[in-house]
Amino acid sequence: MIVWDLAVVGAGPAGLSAAYAAARAGVRTLVVERAAHPRYKTCGGGLIGTSLAAVQDRIEVPAHDRVDRVTFTRNGRRQFSRRHGGPLITMVRREEFDDRLRAAAVEAGAEVRERAPVRALEQDADGVRLRLADGSTVRARTVIGADGSSGVTARHVGVRYRQVDLGLELEIEVPPEQQERWRRHVLLDWGPLPGSYAWVFPKGDRLTVGVIAARGEGERTRDYLRAFVDRLGLADAPAAHDSGHLTRCRAEDSPLRHGRVLVVGDAAGLLEPWSREGISYALRSGELAGAAVAEGDLGAYERAVAERLVPSMRAGHRLLDLFSRRPEAFHGLVATPPGWRMFVRFCQGRASFDQAMARPEVRAVLAVLDRLPGPRRRDRRDAVSA
Repeated sequence: MIVWDLAVVGAGPAGLSAAYAAARAGVRTLVVERAAHPRYKTCGGGLIGTSLAAVQDRIEVPAHDRVDRVTFTRNGRRQFSRRHGGPLITMVRREEFDDRLRAAAVEAGAEVRERAPVRALEQDADGVRLRLADGSTVRARTVIGADGSSGVTARHVGVRYRQVDLGLELEIEVPPEQQERWRRHVLLDWGPLPGSYAWVFPKGDRLTVGVIAARGEGERTRDYLRAFVDRLGLADAPAAHDSGHLTRCRAEDSPLRHGRVLVVGDAAGLLEPWSREGISYALRSGELAGAAVAEGDLGAYERAVAERLVPSMRAGHRLLDLFSRRPEAFHGLVATPPGWRMFVRFCQGRASFDQAMARPEVRAVLAVLDRLPGPRRRDRRDAVSA
């Protein structure tokens, strides 16, 4: 039986980034993936500058649009728009983006085995054994889990979550006049549920329209999506995809490794808590894990996450708390020149939230918002149509 130096479970951005980094360093790497590329993935598909920087030497990004204008609304009202002189967010379709990452990993020397779901794994003194759905076994000295927050590797490592949200999304086919209306233009709507928001992302002949809110408000989240789509005048537009998924954000003391099994991306619960942006965290954590395996120091991965990713996540939790308690004040803050500059820097990858929130003027504003009381409980449960 072949014993691989590294087996990666899952061929999304996190797993393929890990495979690319390890294989390029000479690590004998196998990726096992339950589906087959190209495959649809529920995801907004907006790449911020941090994501673009992570893949710039690896692939040509298959962009369907590059956004420079953002319209903000508060539950459909109090609209304002801002335009920037350069691109803010690059729009991709995940089936294309992930497939290019797969090709780059293969070119680097990794082997990718598709339609190979992993059902279980166990460790012994010699390494890790993966049991696949067809009854076969893969043996490896180290495993990197990138099979999502509900996958077998997250359970094996014992990942714990601080925040769980429900995202619902439609891929809507639109005629040329709607394509032109939304070209280079994103809409963000701060929603009626605490911490919720909705988006419109343009991708050529399709719009990705979605909402996200805390788990446990499923029916109200679906009502929010229906009301949002109706407001846009898209209720009768055909949907190529209608899907949903849970995003899970790790507790800060949650493990990233158990023995010789590491978890990355969604499997580790690594994402930005306020925006729930996960692609940049997937790409970066995957690369960090692959490099740690290549260096023979698995603990380096845990240290790198604590140093490079956790501070931004900590800041994101604080931002989400403020947003959940004072959405009106948050909406007004984004409209100010400092608020817009903070948003632009985040989108372009020029400053993380922890860096932006360390600025004296931002700290002063946040301190004022911290002292404001949150909405009364009955206000939090207003009808979506209110």
